This record gives sequence, structure tokens and C-alpha cells, in this order.
Amino acid sequence: MSETVRWEYETLRPPREATMHEATDPKTELNELGADGWELVCTVEYAGGGTKYLVLKRPARDDDE
Repeated sequence: MSETVRWEYETLRPPREATMHEATDPKTELNELGADGWELVCTVEYAGGGTKYLVLKRPARDDDE
């Protein structure tokens, strides 16, 4: 019988300038999270456009319980 994979989730809010326009490229933060096992799975958008959150997931670790 196969074991069910449990997931944990993380969100990253892209940095914005004072004008609230998309600003800084979050590549550094994404690479740091990726190195720790996180995978980008989707984005949550503002109703009028623009990215509010980046959603990442990874298999839950036994020590995170």
C-alpha cells in the first residue's frame, strides 16, 4: 500500500515599490526557497492585476509535526 504524501505550503509576497507596481525580481528568494526543497506551484493575483503572492509547496518533513 502506498503512503500518502503530506504537503506543507509557503507564500512569498513579491517586493513592491511605493507605487505598488511589480518591482524587484524575487529570484534570490525563490532560489533560497528552492534550495530548501520548495517548489513554486501557483500565484495569487490581485483583482485588478499583479501578483499578490507566490505559493510554494514541498513534502512535509517528519520533524515539522
